[in-house]
Amino acid sequence: MRAMYSLLAMSALALLAGCAERGEITLDPAAGQVGAVVPIFVGTNRGLDANGLSFTAERAEGLTFARYDISIPPAREVGEIRFARPSATPNPQTDFLTTRTDRFADAPSFQRDLAGALRARPRGQRDAIIFVHGFNNTFAEGLYRLAQMAHDLDLQGVPVHFAWPSRGAALAYVADRDSALYSRDGLESLIHEVEAAGAENIVLVAHSMGSALTMESLRQLAIRGDSASLARISGVILISPDIDVDLFRSQAMAIGTLPQPFLIFGSDRDRILGLSARLTGEPERLGNLSDIERLADLQVTYLDSSAYSQGAGHFNLGDNPALIGLIDRIGDVDAALARDRRGRTGLLPGLVLTVRNATEIILAPVTAISQAGRP
Repeated sequence: MRAMYSLLAMSALALLAGCAERGEITLDPAAGQVGAVVPIFVGTNRGLDANGLSFTAERAEGLTFARYDISIPPAREVGEIRFARPSATPNPQTDFLTTRTDRFADAPSFQRDLAGALRARPRGQRDAIIFVHGFNNTFAEGLYRLAQMAHDLDLQGVPVHFAWPSRGAALAYVADRDSALYSRDGLESLIHEVEAAGAENIVLVAHSMGSALTMESLRQLAIRGDSASLARISGVILISPDIDVDLFRSQAMAIGTLPQPFLIFGSDRDRILGLSARLTGEPERLGNLSDIERLADLQVTYLDSSAYSQGAGHFNLGDNPALIGLIDRIGDVDAALARDRRGRTGLLPGLVLTVRNATEIILAPVTAISQAGRP
């Protein structure tokens, strides 16, 4: 389960509208001699681009399966991604580059390659981590960010990217929401393919609008009576989920017994979700929920990261050292909270977890607590 807990920082996969350089995949086989190479397995219902190297924002019927080996450059800060500039020679010391790409002819070919990657890991670490990106993501952005996080967090599972056809445009919110709903069957199919490849456990990690898509696919599995696939899902992490709260409750009730652990990272200072709420005519979304009592009857844990909000507040867990430390030791934190859910847990330098009730945990820097005059 270390892979599960390591993924609590996958919010770094989300690229906020206007906050990141839009990049493209650059193929450079020699880069593998410079940087560490991370293989990423891909299932996507995006259309294939003209050069066959990447995928577009167009919708495709059915899934295409691929694998991308990504070189992680050595000359960079943890959490940093730099795309190769179109007009410059790629630099494997500083740029994220693709050393190899394979597009599989069919699902069985994908299964065989993924099965080999799973078998190469020790028993007990043969998990697959399926990441579902959010609104305004290009294919290259999601792919390279997943490779970066898999490397920086030393994930013990095999990373799998479900790339649904986001337009990758800040003004395409409604189009992206339709595409997310369109992709429910695609994510469900990818879960089945990963299961068939022999993953011991499957962890679902979703950001923003991808959280709504993930919940819809889980709901479909439950409605179809697919208890075997649901049992294989050993954890769900929703990061800044862009979901109507009543819709989430309805989805959770349809699913029944939620996979455990079921973690929600949110912040009432998330300005992106505030805008989403206004667009949908609702006061708030699941990821910026102010009254956690609305979730109190569900078997979920809501981790409030408001104290770490910067800028738009939609990206709190990306590169904060204290929160990354939490990721590395979340198993210890869970054990401590299981022993005593009444107070404050300070297992990590600079970070305190305050248990407000059975559902909500407040994440805060020690300095903020000290400045507030608390013990």
